[in-house]
This record gives sequence, C-alpha cells and structure tokens, in this order.
Amino acid sequence: MGVEEDQQVPLLRPSTESDGNFNLKRTGTLWTATAHIITAVIGSGVLSLAWSMAQLGWIAGPVAMIIFAGITVVSSNLLCDCYRSPDPEFGLTRNRSYMEAVRLNLGKKQTWVCGLLQYLSMYGTGIAYVITTSTSMRAIQRSNCFHREGHQASCAYGDSFYMLLFGAIQIVCSQIPNFHNMEWLSIVAAIMSFSYSSIGLALGFAKVIGNGRIKGSIAGVSTDTAAQKVWTVSQALGDIAFAYPYSIILIEIQDTLKSPPPENQTMKKASMTAIFITTFFYLCCGCFGYAAFGDQTPGNLLTGFGFYEPYWLIDFANACIVLHLVGGYQVYSQPVFAFVEKWLQNKFPNNGFVNKFYSIKIPLLPAVKMNLLRLCFRTAYVLSTTGIAMLFPYFNQVLGVLGALNFWPLAIYFPVEMYFVQKKIEPWARKWVVLRTFSVICLLVTMVALVGSVEGLISAKLS
Repeated sequence: MGVEEDQQVPLLRPSTESDGNFNLKRTGTLWTATAHIITAVIGSGVLSLAWSMAQLGWIAGPVAMIIFAGITVVSSNLLCDCYRSPDPEFGLTRNRSYMEAVRLNLGKKQTWVCGLLQYLSMYGTGIAYVITTSTSMRAIQRSNCFHREGHQASCAYGDSFYMLLFGAIQIVCSQIPNFHNMEWLSIVAAIMSFSYSSIGLALGFAKVIGNGRIKGSIAGVSTDTAAQKVWTVSQALGDIAFAYPYSIILIEIQDTLKSPPPENQTMKKASMTAIFITTFFYLCCGCFGYAAFGDQTPGNLLTGFGFYEPYWLIDFANACIVLHLVGGYQVYSQPVFAFVEKWLQNKFPNNGFVNKFYSIKIPLLPAVKMNLLRLCFRTAYVLSTTGIAMLFPYFNQVLGVLGALNFWPLAIYFPVEMYFVQKKIEPWARKWVVLRTFSVICLLVTMVALVGSVEGLISAKLS
C-alpha cells in the first residue's frame, strides 16, 4: 500500500495527482479490494453473532444485522469519496490514510480526536484478541478432557496461563519491524479466519439437522426483569457493531487501487460486494447457531461447548483461531508501534536509546537489528494489553464495549462530516438533513449499546 514511511507516519503530506516523490505503482482491482475487506471484517466477532441473535430473537436479530450492513454500506460510500481531495497547497491530492483524510477535510483538532479513537480502537482490539486466544487455547484442553472423561466432567481450567503464554509470543512477534516484514503472518491469519468461521457455520448447520427442529423464539432469550433484557439487547447490538465496520482501513485499501476507473467507483463496488458476502456469512453463522442451541446459545460459538464432537474438528477450529489472532494482534498493533516510535524519533533525533540500532547474531539465523526503544515500548505495550485482559476476561462484554465505543465516531461521524466538506453541502439542505438525521440515530444506537455493554462488563466482573 505504499513505501515504508507511509505506514510509519500517520500524518504524511498527501500525495499530489502526479504523486511526486511518492510515485507508487498501484495495481489493485475490484477483486483484490473485496478480498482485503472480507479478510479484515471476518474475524473473531463472527463467533459472538449466534449469541447476539439469541438475545434479539428471530425477527430483531436478522433485521439488526441487515440494518448494520446497510449503515456500513452508506458510511463506506461516503468515505470512498474522501480519498481524493483538493488542497490549496498541493493541488489534487490522494489521502493515503483515514487520518490524512480527516486532517485535510476537518483540520488538526479533529485529527487528534480521530487519532486517539483510532489507536484506542486498535489497543482495545489487542485486548479482545488476548481474551479470545486464551479462551480458544483453554477450549482445546477442555475438548480433549470431555472426549476422555465424558460430557458431564468438570474439565475446569483457568485463563491466566494462556494469556501469559500468548503475551510471551506477542513480545517476540512485536519485534517484527513493520508490515513489510509480516506478509506471511497476514496470509496465514486470513486463511485461518475463513477456516474457523466455516467450521462454526458447518457445525451449527449439522446440529440443526441432528436436532430435527429449529430452536429459538421471536422474542429471544427470556430474562427475569425487563431491565436485564434491555442490557442484553444493548450488548448484542454492540457485538454486531464490532463485527461490521472497517472504516479505519478503508482508505488504506483504496490507496492500492489502480486508476482508471476512478478509485472511489471501484471501492464502492468492492464494499458493496464484500458487505453482501459478509452479511450472508454472518446471517448463516448467527441463524444456524441460534437455531441449533436456542436459549442455550453460548457466547462464543466454538468455545462455549454447545458442540462436543467431533472433538478433533473443534480442536482444529480453535487452533485456527489462535493462529489467526497471533497475526491479527500484530495487524492492529503495528500502526500503534509505528506512530509512537516515529513521533519519538522526531522528538529526540539525537537520543541513542531512541535511534540507535544494535546488530545481534543468533546461531543458525540471520543477524537481527534491535533497538532499545522498540524492545522496551513494544514489550510494555504487550504486557499492558495482557494485564487488562486478565482483569476483564469477558469475551462478549469486551466486544460489545469496543463496538459501541468506535462505531459512531469512526464509522459514522467522521465520514459524514468529511462528506459535507468534500461536497460543500449547505446546512439544512435536503442531503444535509438526511445525513445529519442518520448520524444522530446512529449516535443514539451507539449510546444504548455502550451503556448496555458497560453494564454487562461490570456485572460480569462483580459476579
């Protein structure tokens, strides 16, 4: 998607139409963009969708997924038009990243807010991945235990050891300098993502056939009080919100596309295609999971042990999750590493701790260049995400909070505001009223989801 500096400096000067010194050959097509989006969107969030369906019921569940899909289409189309911008200093420009587009269209103050939310989202996703990976590691051990000792055996294991193990692996992986050195890790992660999602779908379908009937109800899981139902529905909306948007990487994907045709046209088609495929996949996973288990639908389709056999397939699916999230953690962490390290290098250009590299020779391996700042900061970063995950090891609640926190500002507010600037939409014009109403409604949904998810997180912590 660009030269090394593109991924290390979030606020680079946008490239001109001729691209000047940043002349890059873009070869991306409709199909490569579609593949990038699907790979980015289908992740661990898909495993919580059956639980979300169970809270919402047979009518509200599918409707909620379709609505969120529609919202994602609208916001992605708005964002596609923000890729190219007229700039008074540089002429027609390409915005290589989400933050570049915000800076050029909305100014520096909005950029700082966007950057804070974007990197907070990446940090939070790292925490969620620690939780999910440890849950899957534990599920492999429990699956083998149930197979040996029967489904009624206790087979209780803790999470802490697996979180620490995953943290140790990530401390090593985090010393990978940047994205250019981890293509193989991303490819493996993408293959694993499709593998475990497909297994979850197939197991749910097989369970429905085995049951001979479709479980579940129109109203979803019943609760003791109306307040509890409101909280669980709110949390379910947060989980769905976590599973859909990809706004923080949309412009980066669009920057890979060749032109002509215009990049925004290709990207809109790719978004529509990818969201259609993703929504179909999500509906299948969510609906078959709910149809298989009804009110007993687990929070995580592959680790909640609605499925016991074939145990080897469940083990394989959870191993795929682990391998996917080893790479996924790095995909969301490397931009944070690059931003902080580049900022410190510019702030302290003569500091040896920040800028000096040491060559270390390991037997049978090529020489490795180490930097003390990279070693210390990245290790501390991994330790912090691992520590917070150990304090709040609650899969669905954490996904709900992350989805609610980031859905409106990153997927709705900034795209709408940038579109107003790009198209010079006057206040109270018809399009202004429609998009402003759309933004306010999404804000209200986000607030409801956030409150419910935070309540669920607190309740889980206190219970």
